[in-house]
Amino acid sequence: MTQYILQLILFQLVFLLVYEFLLKKETFFNYNRAYLLLTTVLAGILPFLKFGFLREAIPAEAMVMLPEVVIGESNKLISTSSSAAIENSFEVSWWLVTYLGGVMVSLILFLVKFRSLLKLYRFKSIRLNENTRLVEVPDSTIACTFYNTIFLGDKIKEERDQILSHELVHVKQKHTVDLLFFEILKIVIWFNPLIYIYQSLISTLHEFIADAGVVKKVEKQEYFQQLLNTAFNTRDISFINQFFNHSIIKKRIIMLQKSRSTGISKFKFLIIVPLMLAMLTYVSCAQENSVSVSENDLDPTAGSGVLSIKVTDLKNQTSEEKSKVETAVATLKAGDVYEKVLITDGVKTIEFTIDPDTGKERIMVKNNSGEKSSVKGTSKDLVAFSEINEVPVYPGCEGLTTNEDRKACFSENIAAHVSSNFNIKIGKELGLTSINRVFVQFKINIDGSIEVVKANAPHEALEAEAVRVVNELPQMKPGKNNGEEVAVLYTLPISFVVN
Repeated sequence: MTQYILQLILFQLVFLLVYEFLLKKETFFNYNRAYLLLTTVLAGILPFLKFGFLREAIPAEAMVMLPEVVIGESNKLISTSSSAAIENSFEVSWWLVTYLGGVMVSLILFLVKFRSLLKLYRFKSIRLNENTRLVEVPDSTIACTFYNTIFLGDKIKEERDQILSHELVHVKQKHTVDLLFFEILKIVIWFNPLIYIYQSLISTLHEFIADAGVVKKVEKQEYFQQLLNTAFNTRDISFINQFFNHSIIKKRIIMLQKSRSTGISKFKFLIIVPLMLAMLTYVSCAQENSVSVSENDLDPTAGSGVLSIKVTDLKNQTSEEKSKVETAVATLKAGDVYEKVLITDGVKTIEFTIDPDTGKERIMVKNNSGEKSSVKGTSKDLVAFSEINEVPVYPGCEGLTTNEDRKACFSENIAAHVSSNFNIKIGKELGLTSINRVFVQFKINIDGSIEVVKANAPHEALEAEAVRVVNELPQMKPGKNNGEEVAVLYTLPISFVVN
């Protein structure tokens, strides 16, 4: 969820920057309105769209997630995994309480503003046409619109016809729907400051659109004078279209004087296509680095002795999800905590159990319909290695003929190398406790050499130790894709357990 929120805000920020520097000054007001509405929705949808072909379109290097290497006491790992899950559940609960608190505050503020609006409906109204009515507010200079109702103060006399024409444009184009859409977003994702900017921008566009409709019927200079001379008393309600607004009157006058944008300027809007492609590529290639089993990942209906983990897609799991699965299966094999592990994406469920006679792992795939099928292999089959024609070969694994065998040999040798070379005393020297996870990204170049890209750990000394160990890996036989040698990027998760 954290990754989704960050991607949402990042994409909205990019769209807003494009609008600010490229589109804002154009007079294609309705196009700009559509752009702001569309990009708000797109920014929320794009993080869910992960296309495998976009990952494959980057031929420079293939991405491989290795099985987690556990260093230390496995029993300690199991016990601390359970306690970590409990601690994380409390942490998630506090975040949930904070979020729901923000939703409640935002909802109350909205209801207060809506109550102020409802008070205006108590005054006498007249029907202007089939879909529009006018409410005259006594002893007021208010001028605003909500949906198909125009509120006009009875003190407005001379400019009444112009203002009424302006407000009728708001009604005809259903500008209130746009504002209410952003009001809902302000309640649901109240913590996102960009939503407030979006609403402000589209509110200003509404005024430009309405002004453009009015000046088709009256002289511009006369309309300018009316904007400058009218005294106003507008209520602060963000989801109504207000005729008199201090902050945007100057902008409205400037935009009315601006020359009409040329037709070729419309091609600027096509920038949304490469932007979307870049965002989709980013989402498809992104990997999550945090590893924990939180309350949101578990299915409380699974029952006692059953660990159920929810994933987005069984076939295309994120690095975080893969690590959760591996940790869960390792806990199942120990036999001290769970009797069964379920991995589900809502469509299919993979069931892990241990055969009591042989002590080996049994895997069953089950559809929602209840149909079951056995799966041969172990949990390692769930690790989604990048599909390249010939994987890199660890020294000593050359005699193996299939990619699957070479991958298994590669993983076993990596795990053995790390386990035998990692300085396990470093944890106590640093005063660390429980589980400390280290993520190392390293590349096997086209010449077979090892290159560490980066390391991520709770302590710099752990990062340095992990980098040292990985740098000591032997020269490999490079991977090949379509007959060409390619660099392969690996992510190696290491669980370092300290008593």
